[in-house]
Amino acid sequence: MGKVLKILPAQFFRTTAGNEPVREWFKELDREDRFIVGDAVCTVEYGWPVGMPVCRSLAGYKDLWEVRATITHGRIARVIFYVKNGEMILLHGFIKKTRKTPQSDLDIAVKRKKEHEKHG
Repeated sequence: MGKVLKILPAQFFRTTAGNEPVREWFKELDREDRFIVGDAVCTVEYGWPVGMPVCRSLAGYKDLWEVRATITHGRIARVIFYVKNGEMILLHGFIKKTRKTPQSDLDIAVKRKKEHEKHG
């Protein structure tokens, strides 16, 4: 059987200083949570376009999407990304503590997207 290729390979956003904030956030998660979030990202990579409950667009934010995962202890993790040149660029990862995504998290993703578009 042939090798299944990723439809939308994930790439970590990299700052101009060379840091990868989402990769660093992943490393801070415990092993089980890292697996759950990684599996959700993988589902998007191989199944794009994929919808709810794993992925959805962020209303009011052009070209921003979120990977959705329920991790241990009933917590909710999100990874915000956008698509450029056939890749999903992972911009920001966080544990969601309120029903609505905090504006500060959205602002981080928008800022990183602009930086990636300029330098990436």
